[in-house]
Amino acid sequence: MRSDPLTDTHPKVEAFLIDGYRRMSPAQKMARVAALTRAVQELALADIRRRHPTATVEEQSLRLASRWLEPEFMRKAFGWDVDKAGY
Repeated sequence: MRSDPLTDTHPKVEAFLIDGYRRMSPAQKMARVAALTRAVQELALADIRRRHPTATVEEQSLRLASRWLEPEFMRKAFGWDVDKAGY
């Protein structure tokens, strides 16, 4: 168990969660990671839509990708200049 004083999870609950994660199969763990990744991406996409309400679906996708990919890659692969267009 962690000794992080900033956690808001009771130590018994944290131990229960860790035990549950240890009992998961690798496939179950990967499914959990994939679901959490999708949730983070949906939250980021909601932020993009809020900040850029007139953005096309393509622009939204580029802005989302630019939050995970290096700016140089975005320029080379997609012609998206983060310095000019933003995230």
